Amino acid sequence: MPIKVGQDTAKTRRSLSVNGKSISYYSIPAAQEAGLGDFSRLPAALKVVLENILRFEDDGFSVSVDDIKAFGEWATNGGKNAREIAYRPARVLMQDFTGVPAVVDLAAMRDGIKGLGGDAQKINPLNPVDLVIDHSVMIDEFGNPRAFQMNVDREYERNMERYQFLKWGQSAFNNFRVVPPGTGICHQVNLEYLAQTVWTDTDQNGDEVAYPDTLVGTDSHTTMVNGMAVLGWGVGGIEAEAAMLGQPISMLIPEVVGFELTGSMVEGTTGTDLVLKVVEMLREKGVVGKFVEFYGEGLDRLPLADRATIANMAPEYGATCGFFPIDGETLRYMRNTGRDEDRLALVEAYAKENGLWRDENYAPIYTDTLTLDMGTIVPAISGPKRPQDYVALTDAKAAFTKEMAETFKRPMGKQVEVKGEEYGMESGKVVIASITSCTNTSNPYVMIGAGLVAKKAHELGLNRQPWVKTSLAPGSQVVSEYLEAAGLQQHLDAIGFNLVGYGCTTCIGNSGPIQREISEAISEGDLVATSVLSGNRNFEGRISPDVRANYLASPPLVVVYALAGTMDIDLTSEPIGQDKNGNDVFMKDIWPTQSEIAELVEATVTREAFQSKYADVFKGDDKWQGVEVPQQETYDWPPTSTYIQNPPYFQGMGAEPGTISNIDGAKVLLILGDMITTDHISPAGSFATTTPAGKYLTDRQVQPREFNSYGSRRGNHEVMMRGTFANIRVKNEMLDGVEGGYTKGPDGEQTSVYEASMAYQAQGVPLVVFGGEQYGAGSSRDWAAKGTALLGVKAVIAESFERIHRSNLVGMGVIPLEFTGGDTRKTLGLKGDETVSIHGLDSVEPLQEVPCTITYGDGTEKTITLKCRIDTAPEIEYIENGGVLQYVLRNLAKAG
Repeated sequence: MPIKVGQDTAKTRRSLSVNGKSISYYSIPAAQEAGLGDFSRLPAALKVVLENILRFEDDGFSVSVDDIKAFGEWATNGGKNAREIAYRPARVLMQDFTGVPAVVDLAAMRDGIKGLGGDAQKINPLNPVDLVIDHSVMIDEFGNPRAFQMNVDREYERNMERYQFLKWGQSAFNNFRVVPPGTGICHQVNLEYLAQTVWTDTDQNGDEVAYPDTLVGTDSHTTMVNGMAVLGWGVGGIEAEAAMLGQPISMLIPEVVGFELTGSMVEGTTGTDLVLKVVEMLREKGVVGKFVEFYGEGLDRLPLADRATIANMAPEYGATCGFFPIDGETLRYMRNTGRDEDRLALVEAYAKENGLWRDENYAPIYTDTLTLDMGTIVPAISGPKRPQDYVALTDAKAAFTKEMAETFKRPMGKQVEVKGEEYGMESGKVVIASITSCTNTSNPYVMIGAGLVAKKAHELGLNRQPWVKTSLAPGSQVVSEYLEAAGLQQHLDAIGFNLVGYGCTTCIGNSGPIQREISEAISEGDLVATSVLSGNRNFEGRISPDVRANYLASPPLVVVYALAGTMDIDLTSEPIGQDKNGNDVFMKDIWPTQSEIAELVEATVTREAFQSKYADVFKGDDKWQGVEVPQQETYDWPPTSTYIQNPPYFQGMGAEPGTISNIDGAKVLLILGDMITTDHISPAGSFATTTPAGKYLTDRQVQPREFNSYGSRRGNHEVMMRGTFANIRVKNEMLDGVEGGYTKGPDGEQTSVYEASMAYQAQGVPLVVFGGEQYGAGSSRDWAAKGTALLGVKAVIAESFERIHRSNLVGMGVIPLEFTGGDTRKTLGLKGDETVSIHGLDSVEPLQEVPCTITYGDGTEKTITLKCRIDTAPEIEYIENGGVLQYVLRNLAKAG
């Protein structure tokens, strides 16, 4: 389908000659020459957004000349101008955990539009959508040559209903492609294959147009591709669905924080060590809702793989994105990963013509800046609960001891027998060591480094400790190709890091069960077991129900911790084991040099490997090809399915929207603390038979072995609403010291959040949730908002919101509100027996302050002021419609 661009192209449309071919583009210098503003010193990240505005000017979507001029005003105003704009990404990226509910919504919208008398074919992506199945492989088998095939077989057994549904979606919807299971992680596939840095397409006039490659993704780590100068960030599935259906993303022109990198990485450090320091610095700086752009002479010595690692973890440092401008390293990486030479020529020519190229003269204006000398980076880990909790490796042992005393309040050294084993368990022992996730497995420098550590350890006779569950889950098949070519996979296998699958495993909670006897010993002793993983997330309750302390580390350090088997060790000075002759072995004895790593990367990470592995990326294996689906316009919802159900969002929906109502007489469902993540709100991992979700499945004769995970069940709202606020580590401050998904029902007695919600809804009582700072941090998990809405929550009141979750709440018709004037849940003395009324919503404007009256359990009242975080005018319409998808559906139905 041709792209639609603005009709008034005279001012800024130009032609570019590349290898003898003429290609149209929208020129930022031409806009400046036309007197629309001085854009010469805009950061490259913001120039990408400006080009988007230029291209869609006067296209009928409310993009105006004033929007263009606002970017010039941003530069003259010191990097600030919070004007609302309409932004249209070129494409959408999904993974299956978030993609299944998105396709469920699209299928339900086809039913819904027919119910409104519209055409089902109106529900089709207008922009290209790629869905990569990467979140469903679970580590049931590990540490042996059978692990990969057995995990794949179990993956298909568990997920066949979901895969049939996705394959139906691929045939039913236009512009929708599925990358089959076992290919790789969506962000790595995007970085290595899908992304082009500069995109081309044909417009409605039949002309070829070049423009920056941009996207949004239904996974927060979509930001990884910013390392390749592709502007992208994570959004909830509901926002992505609206974008793919032609709805622009309403956003404010962001502030851009410049992060200067100087110096060079020193011997013994990795890109992971660098990114953990960057996360710590930017969290301290405060960049939520802002772009971060990296610049400085240090980029001349920073490989794109390391840039992608830094960009990947933008959600962890809170930014919308972490952008790296186009330069020679961008072209080198694109060439090495198999991109076409004509594309490389276009990228270079376009970037230089449109001011997106970084060279020695690159000196943009930033809203604010900070600087890091890469020569100061030291080996490090982060944990035990948050990515920003940076710990230098030299301090790791002491830091863990302190965490035991202050955070976990448990003694060190308590031993518990493990039945049938010669070893015992104690707090600090590493029970999971996993090389996993998109963050690091896309980086050949740290992967080759891990392989070399394994090789040196194996040759000395070292092995993993027997209580450690080890795994290797690369982000793409290319990783296996170069580990095999380098002769390193055999050594990884020898110490237990066998291939377990290609996908998100431990980092998303798909770590699988640990040995039952070890789990029982941990429970019996109430021990603090630990995990070490090369991922990006270590939130409470995410990795494994048996593990309380989770640490992020580079892949080589993951291997070392598997050999040591405990956090109660100073890896920089204490021996990690003994060699064949009984001599102590230290980490420095098995750590590779940078030259060793670079030599192997140069020899084994080849253009041919990428071209070979991505030649049939959409084909899949025999199992995928054997998945049969009906060819039909609408989906035939299986009534007995426990994976896929028709959601209630559009059922019985009228043709006209309603109005925003004030909230009267609401009761409190939960009172939550600071840094409540979307994992706390909507967990992705396993669940027990005793939970509301477990009871729902057992009532339908699903055996516990077949429960799979919350993430895999996101196509069934009945499971997911029962799992909302059901994380095993979530703490409701209405209860005293209780962990898990519990609250008080209408009778004042403790019950599950789900059962309390159903009781309140049966009485017609609206609900609110109170929270602290950074509410909704973490994954771009639309179910955290969907579940909240389905539980009858009308408003969430917090000290501050993370960007994506705030947007998702609005997209589901839930109103986010922030305390003002120093008020917090604590200063107000909230206990959970209060009644809450919020007025002024029936005439609310963006970012308006509204009164809230709290009636305490003893009858006293207090009125406070809340800031309504409905940030833009379109968001008011979304709330009036009950959500963004209802808004889109009604408009499509009216369009005929």
